[in-house]
Amino acid sequence: MAASNPLDGFTVDRVSIRYIGQDLQRPECILAEPNGDLWAADARGGVMRIRPGGTQALISQQLEKKFAATGDLESRFTQGTLPNGLAFAKNGDILISNFGTDLLEVMTRTGETRTLYDRIDGRPIGKVNFVLRDSKDRIWLTVSTMVNPWTAAAAKRVKDGYLALVDEKGIRIVAEGFYFTNEVRMDAKEEWIYIVETTGPNITRMRVQADGSLTNREVFGPSHLGGYPDGIAFDSFGNLWCTLVMVDRLIALTPSGDLKVLLDDGDPVASAAFMAHADRGTLTSEMMFATQGTIAPWMASVTFGGVDLRTVYLGSLRGTRIPYFQSPVAGLPMVHWPH
Repeated sequence: MAASNPLDGFTVDRVSIRYIGQDLQRPECILAEPNGDLWAADARGGVMRIRPGGTQALISQQLEKKFAATGDLESRFTQGTLPNGLAFAKNGDILISNFGTDLLEVMTRTGETRTLYDRIDGRPIGKVNFVLRDSKDRIWLTVSTMVNPWTAAAAKRVKDGYLALVDEKGIRIVAEGFYFTNEVRMDAKEEWIYIVETTGPNITRMRVQADGSLTNREVFGPSHLGGYPDGIAFDSFGNLWCTLVMVDRLIALTPSGDLKVLLDDGDPVASAAFMAHADRGTLTSEMMFATQGTIAPWMASVTFGGVDLRTVYLGSLRGTRIPYFQSPVAGLPMVHWPH
């Protein structure tokens, strides 16, 4: 008899939600360490390191003030340095996919930053979104689109996203033709890589071969998730947690692909209108900015942390702090976590 899913009957109790961090700028992606430290992407050009007690320090090569100073919302979220997806390198440095400058960067924990890649196959790399390191020390990099500003691609369902791999051979494209490629995660055995297609709006998975090539492409779970998926993370049972940005919903897909709603913080009317326009291809950037929740505005990522990996942190694009709550099941340890 199959074990019961620990998410059966579970929803996030809003009253139990706590917050950490203050005056953050665009904490889109969050990395957690066993000692309780959090590292959050920050639009000032680096990451904010937040200690368990709440003390925090901005780590960056050069302080960027443009994000906070820009009045026009679309310009704020499309221009300048915008650290987005983060991953720890094997030596503890931080890999940064910069959604504003279209670079894959690496930064030491004291702020020294250099560019790893800005081109692929002799052309600009595109709208770099997310970075993931696996147990073989390979780096998986997603590029959402070649369209600038990215809001135009998000509104019109452009299918020019791709997934690149960095290994001992250098950088190369391993899969392409995605609807706004976003976060990627691998299952516990690293047999499949799960690829968020934000404007799909769905999640695709592909089987990972020994040489890094990808096969057996298929949609995992519903072909339409009811919102724009953004960040994903596995728990130890095999559920894939997923944030739906702008409609601000946290869902999970069970190992068999069934959808569970864990938290819905969106405005029902605004969210329904947003998705109706998205499905018709009539979405505008103004409509995007008109919808958001209150807990993690433009909920963008989900991270498991805490000593037992049962604390869930939510990243956001428009929030200034990080909400967290307790999960009934531990997260799947990431490659930087002691196994």
